[in-house]
Parts: sequence; structure tokens; C-alpha cells
Amino acid sequence: MYRTKNCGELRMQHVGEQVTLAGWVQTVRKFGSITFSDLRDRYGITQLYFNELLNSQLDSTPIGREYVLQVTGKVVERSNKNNKIPTGEVEVEVASFKILNAAEVPPFTIEENTDGGDELRMKYRYLDLRRPTLRRNLELRYKVNRSVRNYLDTLGFWDIETPFLIKSTPEGARDFVVPSRMNQGQFYALPQSPQTFKQLLMVSGYDRYYQVVKCFRDEDLRADRQPEFTQVDCEMSFVEQEDILNTFEGLFKHVFKDVKGVDITYAFPRITFDDAMWHYGNDKPDIRFEMKIQNLKVDGAVNCLTIAQAIGGFKVFDEAETILAICVPGASEYTRKQTDEITEWAKRPQIGMTGVINIKCNNDGTFKSTVDKFFSAEQQAEIAAFCGAGKGDLILLLAGKETRTRKAMSELRLEMGNRLGLRNHDDYKPLWVIDFPLFEYDEDGNRWVARHHPFTSPKPEHIELMNDLSRYGEIKANAYDIVLNGTEIGGGSIRIFQRHLQEKMFAALGMSKEEAQEKFGFLMGAFEYGAPPHGGIAFGFDRLCALLGGQESIRDFIAFPKNNSGRDVMLDAPSAIDEAQMKELGLK
Repeated sequence: MYRTKNCGELRMQHVGEQVTLAGWVQTVRKFGSITFSDLRDRYGITQLYFNELLNSQLDSTPIGREYVLQVTGKVVERSNKNNKIPTGEVEVEVASFKILNAAEVPPFTIEENTDGGDELRMKYRYLDLRRPTLRRNLELRYKVNRSVRNYLDTLGFWDIETPFLIKSTPEGARDFVVPSRMNQGQFYALPQSPQTFKQLLMVSGYDRYYQVVKCFRDEDLRADRQPEFTQVDCEMSFVEQEDILNTFEGLFKHVFKDVKGVDITYAFPRITFDDAMWHYGNDKPDIRFEMKIQNLKVDGAVNCLTIAQAIGGFKVFDEAETILAICVPGASEYTRKQTDEITEWAKRPQIGMTGVINIKCNNDGTFKSTVDKFFSAEQQAEIAAFCGAGKGDLILLLAGKETRTRKAMSELRLEMGNRLGLRNHDDYKPLWVIDFPLFEYDEDGNRWVARHHPFTSPKPEHIELMNDLSRYGEIKANAYDIVLNGTEIGGGSIRIFQRHLQEKMFAALGMSKEEAQEKFGFLMGAFEYGAPPHGGIAFGFDRLCALLGGQESIRDFIAFPKNNSGRDVMLDAPSAIDEAQMKELGLK
């Protein structure tokens, strides 16, 4: 063995023992005739002490950062203890050492906080992964994976693998396609999810399935997206929505407790899609803080009558489709500079508003606002009462086109949560969002599309509405999302399991019988052989790990991620293939 102990396990009880360690040199510090060095491996860091005799050997055989080193020596108590690391009370007095491999000077500092930029760290990812931050992230990922598997195993779920080379069905995001050498001119697709396979497994009688599986989407990327990502995919037979929610609420509670030591004893709140949009402006509400959106005017109809009684009229409100407000607690002391900063924030192109109106509810009961000339103190008091604002609060209002204003207010609410420190990464507030629309209208394509996917069942009481095109917007889906701290981490639905209803769904999406048969004939055929009622859920494994790690980007929770252009800069992929391969594949 190259080592008898690892670099993270030595403690005071090991003093006097002879040990052999192996690892990477973190630092080298020379002090006259003696030298200290930190040796690092996956488990931690141990300080090494080279005495005068060995120090002269270091002069002829120097060691440097990231050298792979083996040392043998005695564990002794440190005179200058370091309480910041678990091994900080001891060190190894080196008796002999061997350089197992020398190293070039690394392109960035391999420590907790590094001086390497994103692209540089991704190019040398194998070095970046040596950093304690990345190691902890991947350790957390492993623990979440293990916890999920253990929980599902206790409930009788089987882990069943499904194919990666499948048929392309271009619905939703773009497929990655793979040319077939043996069937030239034809292509496989990489799965965006195992959706149809898990439904077929339900038809086959495997009534509790799961898989921690790679999925692929050829879409434009952001910091929280990757072209290949991991999801936990689950399906159950003979269940209704309530069974799914209870089962996987239990899973998340287990993971929080097992991995983070967070004991969530209450039932996750449930909120309908409509209520989420009204009160939070989006379908993934962050409920770590209140600050719900108040609707003073919707579709031109006034909810708070005071706004229609402005002194001499107020065009900003009069011409707006909607007027929305939030009450920011304890922020009436904001200075003019601070409220101006909020206004400038809202004017940014990505938010797209022309300004923010504010009303300060002073502690002495008076009001100070940007609309003093249009609304009296009494009217402002009525607006404050409508918004639930009290003394010391600040009301922020946005007015304009409905869709843009609702999205902007949603972002403003989150921004104020950040500014007030109300979005603590260690405060976990999960909830379910239910009763989603089954369809949404695609203005560009001038047609209805599935909001979730075409295998989602409508609410039983809404099935008849599918016969009336004019009522598609009213149909609710038997679908649900799980949201954590303002981020959707999973979603699912009760599935369609009868051929006639599946055909009706395809027809509603503008798919001809021939097209439906070509793309999904295998699934509809399976439904004719006794398909059970079934439903499931899939949640983003990378994103869950990032949230549990207190970070927004999933990139540092994936061992070898791609950059925002979908490139692996370490491997320099994607890349061209040679002419012989092109010829074999029948490609020009």
C-alpha cells in the first residue's frame, strides 16, 4: 500500500504512531533549516515537518505544488495548532519521502478560493476538482443520490434502465440526434426523458419504477442548464395525484433530514397555478418571505377604487392594463438614493418597466410618495390598507401591460427579498404547485400546445371540455410541480392511459392520425393491452444538489460540465470527425 492513513484522519490519539501518507503537495514553506509542507488528498490536509537532515535533501530533490508525494514518519503534536482543520493538532515528522510524480506549476491556485476564471477552471477541470469546494459538492451529490435510492428501495421501487438510442419525436426542446451507420440516412435521438419507456413499464406491470438517469436537450444554455443533465425519474401504477404527492413529499423530507439534518415535520403547502400567478407573479413561488403581490387593477377593471379617483387623473394608472403592488416591510426609511436605485433596476432591458412608484408609510402615520400630487394622504392611506401596509412599510407599484408588468413585479419581489436578506440559502421552504393549465397558446405557431407534455391527463371533470376548442384555456391538467426556494426542482402528472383519450390529446395539438401513429403508435398500441392508471414525477437531480449546497449554478455539482456554448473545453468537444467516419455514416 502507498499509505497506511489518509491525510484527513490523523488526530491526537495517533501521536507516536509511524505512518505512511500519500497525496498532493498543497504548499511548501521554508523556515531556515526546516521546511513545512501541507499534503492533501480527498480526505483532508496534514502538515508535514522536514527536519534539518531532510531539509538538505529537499535542496537537492525539491518538491513543489501539486507534486505527488509519499512520506513516512511519526505523528507528533503541533506546537502551533490550527483549529481550522480537523488534523490541526498534529503533524507528521518526516523520516523519508519519495516523489511519485513531479508536476508543472498549476495555472490557478488549487485552494478553497481560487484565482482561476470559469473557462480556465473548466479547461483544467481535473485540477479544479482537487479543490475542497468541488470535493464537498460532489460528496453532497453522492449523498443525495444514495439517500434517494435508499428511500425508494424501502418503498419497493425498482431501478430499471431504459435506452439512450431512441426515436426522435420533436416536441418541446430539440433532440440531439445520432446517425446510424447500419441504417444510413436514418437517425436515433438521445432521450429528453424516459417518458414513454416508463409508461410502457407500467403497462408491463412493473408498478414502481425509478431511475437516476441522464437526459439530453439541445437548447440554448444558461448558468443553471446543461445539454446533458441528470434527473430522478419515477412512475407508479394504480395511483391518483394524492398518492404521488404523499410518496414524494416523503422522499424530499427524507433527503433533507438524511443529507442536511433538516427535519421538516409539516405538510408541504399546496398552491394552485392560478393563485401562484396572482400572488407571486410566477409558477415557482419563493415562500421564504411574504410580500405577496396585490392586484389594484386587472384587465382594466379597478380593484382598489382609490386609484380611479386621482386628483386631476393619473395617466400612468388610467392607461395601464394592470397595476400591481408589493408591501416591503420596514423599508419606509429607504433614502431617495435607494428608491432611485430600485427604479433604475426596473428600467433595465431585462425587466422592461418605465419606472417604479413608491409610497412610504412613515412611522408617524404620514405618507411620502412619488404620487403626492395625484393622491391625497387619505387616498394613500386607502391604498396602504388595500396592500396590507402598516407604519414603517414601503409600497412599490408597477403599472403597464399585463404580462410584462406581472413578470416585472415577480422579479421585483425577489429583488427586494435579496436586498432585505430574506432569501437565506439554509432556509428550505418547499411547496407543491397544482392545477396547471393543460394547454397554453403558442402565438407564433397560432396553435395550442401541451404545457407539460402530450401524455398528461386532464382533470377528469375537464375531459369533456376537450370537445370545445373555445374552452381549451379552461382545461386544468392532473399535473403538479415541486418548488424549492423559488426554483422548480421537479414536476409530473397523472398520465393518459386510454387510447381514445390519447388520440384526442394528439388531435388537440394539431397532430393528424397518421402523424400520431408514426410517432407514438407503439404507445397507443400498448394502451390496448390493459394499461393501468398511472402517474409519476421527475426531478432535476443537479438542481436539487445545487440548492442543498446553497448555490444557484448546477455547474459545480457536475464533475465534467459544459460551458454556456455547450462545449467541453477540456476535451475540445464537439469537434469534427474524419472523412472516413463521415463516409461510413453516409454523411456529406
